[in-house]
Amino acid sequence: MSTNNEKSPSEALKEQLFYKPKNATVTLDEAEIKAADEYCDGYKKFLNTAKTEREFVKAAIEMAEKKGFVPFDRNKKLKAGDKVYLNNRNKSLILAVIGSRHITDGVSIAAAHIDSPRLDLKPNPLYEDRNLAYFDTHYYGGIKKYQWTAMPLALHGVVALKDGRTIDVCIGEDETDPVFCVTDLLPHLASEQMKKSASEFIKGEDLNILIGSRPFKDDKGSELVKLNIMKILYERYGILESDFLSAELVAVPAYPARDVGLDRSMIGGYGHDDRVCAYPALTSILETENPAYTAITILADKEEIGSEGNTGMQSAFFKYFVADIAASFGEECRHVLSNSVCLSADVNVAYDPLYSDVVEIRNCAELNHGVALTKYTGSRGKVDTSDASAEFMAMIRKLMDDNNVLWQIGELGKVDVGGGGTVAKYIADLDVDTVDMGVPVLSMHSPFEVVSKLDVYMAHKAFATLFGRK
Repeated sequence: MSTNNEKSPSEALKEQLFYKPKNATVTLDEAEIKAADEYCDGYKKFLNTAKTEREFVKAAIEMAEKKGFVPFDRNKKLKAGDKVYLNNRNKSLILAVIGSRHITDGVSIAAAHIDSPRLDLKPNPLYEDRNLAYFDTHYYGGIKKYQWTAMPLALHGVVALKDGRTIDVCIGEDETDPVFCVTDLLPHLASEQMKKSASEFIKGEDLNILIGSRPFKDDKGSELVKLNIMKILYERYGILESDFLSAELVAVPAYPARDVGLDRSMIGGYGHDDRVCAYPALTSILETENPAYTAITILADKEEIGSEGNTGMQSAFFKYFVADIAASFGEECRHVLSNSVCLSADVNVAYDPLYSDVVEIRNCAELNHGVALTKYTGSRGKVDTSDASAEFMAMIRKLMDDNNVLWQIGELGKVDVGGGGTVAKYIADLDVDTVDMGVPVLSMHSPFEVVSKLDVYMAHKAFATLFGRK
């Protein structure tokens, strides 16, 4: 007869043969949990600082230069240990640490995106209606439009002037700043609105931001509220209404990232997708010293709208960068990329008991179970995905397990329910072995997403492990 502490033959065999994801709260010791909490203190501060891709690039360069990174010069010969970065139009960024192995042995890549869903101002946004002034917007990325009403918004971005100057704008983040909002209909008069489906609750053309109500003090003329707003903007920034035509101004939630839960185990805030992976990809390469394989972090723009344009991953800017590095060693770009590996650092859905019907629990990531490894994304019949090979999946499993990185498998919802994509397929198109690995998120694409601190820390550890491979 076995004692209570002894495992039965079936229990022992199950432990040997069955796959069971590990829970970080049980697996990790107190020292590592404390390290995760401390790491996330820095992440929260960064998240509050970098709410747009331009702000992310600026903050990342400041951090990188303190760590010895210098602007990349393709005319300068590279050597092992060199740290360089390439700023692509202030909206995407590549950082690299040159390794000791020959460049044709391949490079280690962590690729994340730094844009998030938001409300973009239209090129000609300012108008007045019945003595109220508004900014007209065009929403960016996949959002539930009703989530963006009746909440405080901040205005971020740049205004480029014809004389070559660029003016930075940030209104609504300081506690003394005014904020803005999209208004909603009171429930007393919303009987017809409530009959509509969620997607029809508010139209995209109605996501207009309330910005003022006081007219310029003159009893003559029209559009006096609009005039007063332009007077304020001119006095503060020196801009004319025509300057909006060459501006990139966006509205984002005005509140800071905060701890969630009485146990402070989670972080809630705007822009976790994908800064919760981009920040660990950044900090991991900043800590990389003298790697064997050249380490590269890509922080790309435009993923939320298909990775288009010259700052998105469909652009050739990354390929050109690798080509210039290869040329520094007298080699061809294709010989480097064909032997390279990439972790496409993007988020995945976290299991939510309130919405369990859209996921398949055996293949869905959960909070506090570590970083999520996703063999394929896409939708329906694996459309729009690269689908990592079995051999590469085995390599990543071993790499993570050998370095005590807590990870789990993750899939983006049930088959035929939905789906989504990442930058993985664009890197795989370059003949690079690529797989998605990122942090599970609750309320993804909402103005207040939620992640686990332990999972964020494991993302940092995973990318650091990739850069440290021998």
